Amino acid sequence: MWYVSTRGIAPRVNFEGALFSGYAPDGGLFMPEELPQLDRETLCQWSTLSYPGLVKELCALFIGSELIPKDDLNDLIDRAFSRFRHREVVHLSRLRNGLNVLELWHGVTYAFKDLSLSCTAQFLQYFLEKREKHVTVVVGTSGDTGSAAIESVQGAKNVDIIVLLPKGHCTKIQELQMTTVLKENVHVFGVEGNSDELDEPIKTVFADVAFVKKHNLMSLNSINWSRVLVQMAHHFFAYFQCTPSLDTHPLPLVEVVVPTGAAGNLAAGYIAQKIGLPIRLVVAVNRNDIIHRTVQQGDFSLSEAVKSTLASAMDIQVPYNMERVFWLLSGCDSQVTRALMEQFERTQSVNLPKELHSKLSEVVTSGSVSDEAITQTMGRCWDENQYLLCPHSAVAVNYHYQQMDRQEPSTPRCCLAPASAAKFPEAVLAAGLTPETPAEIVALEHKETRCTPMRRGDNWTLMLQDTIEDLSRRWRGHALNASQ
Repeated sequence: MWYVSTRGIAPRVNFEGALFSGYAPDGGLFMPEELPQLDRETLCQWSTLSYPGLVKELCALFIGSELIPKDDLNDLIDRAFSRFRHREVVHLSRLRNGLNVLELWHGVTYAFKDLSLSCTAQFLQYFLEKREKHVTVVVGTSGDTGSAAIESVQGAKNVDIIVLLPKGHCTKIQELQMTTVLKENVHVFGVEGNSDELDEPIKTVFADVAFVKKHNLMSLNSINWSRVLVQMAHHFFAYFQCTPSLDTHPLPLVEVVVPTGAAGNLAAGYIAQKIGLPIRLVVAVNRNDIIHRTVQQGDFSLSEAVKSTLASAMDIQVPYNMERVFWLLSGCDSQVTRALMEQFERTQSVNLPKELHSKLSEVVTSGSVSDEAITQTMGRCWDENQYLLCPHSAVAVNYHYQQMDRQEPSTPRCCLAPASAAKFPEAVLAAGLTPETPAEIVALEHKETRCTPMRRGDNWTLMLQDTIEDLSRRWRGHALNASQ
């Protein structure tokens, strides 16, 4: 299996090459050169698999056995999920009034990022040990990615991780999950800016191809193909849990509601749809509504500023995985995709060509949710089910309630729940409910923290480059001492 850039200029790479990349050298994102097609028989066979079983089958489709033999791949995936708190890894809660909530948050950091990052980190360390290499991982986070990425590689001898978090724009718990990890290979920066602003120095650093190569830089954000690959399993598991039958012709549809920020889960769902999974996608966003405007009007443009909302991990204006969606919609036309994205990078605004917008509207429905609607949804779900939603999950569930209240006939629907309510006590209180906080989260308050400030007026790009160069020097020193 080969991977190509959505912008069509960078050379194609294998899975290992895509794994160790951030952006492709031409600024695009890596995607499979060809998508496999799953037939009805395969879907029926997969329908009885556990969530880890689905991850194994999907990964085997996209990772050549010459790179990771199947037995090794299965072992890595088992290892990745060994610390999850729920025996199913992912669990479906069937609630009143047809509400199905797929809990993706049973990992160590209580967020869905644990699912893909635990696997990606295992793949990463497999190749690093084989090649005797070191990498520096650079991650920008709006809240949940940073802690899950840190958890996946903390203490690894051949990985350093640098995380940029938006100071004051994520919850206290999210911040503590990052700043209380004091392992030598973990380096956290608190940026005086929002998540889109902190992405700028990261993108600048990755644009310097020679610098990236010299220092073995990579990203664990969802620009990394491995993240999107594993996230496809969410959609397969949701489908098999919610479909009424696999005996009908054609197979029945299931609607999957995807709360999204950077659109990694949306891209994963669309790829799942493209390879044969009969799902209808609904993308649900907060007041940072660029994806909603794109689906509804073809208006892919920035607002004046990122809006702070209760669903803080989705407070993102630049959903970079939409580039993958545009590439697929255009029939894998890298010229069209490159023109769109380069215009967006220049002007921060693109009107989708009519044909592309029409295709997008056919495969995705969308909705945008206010903070008031988030708290109302959290309250209603508690009143009806005694079930606490996190604010991001409430963004998805709000769509379900809207459809129920209209009493429209509907296909089975599954709402993805990306995080536990335990991480967002402020939002739970805002909804007039009582937070339920696990002991390990309470304990964070009493731990020592470490975080380097990136202040307004500082040269963030230079600070990032200096840190990377220092880590490379340190690694070379360790390697030299080891060889002697």
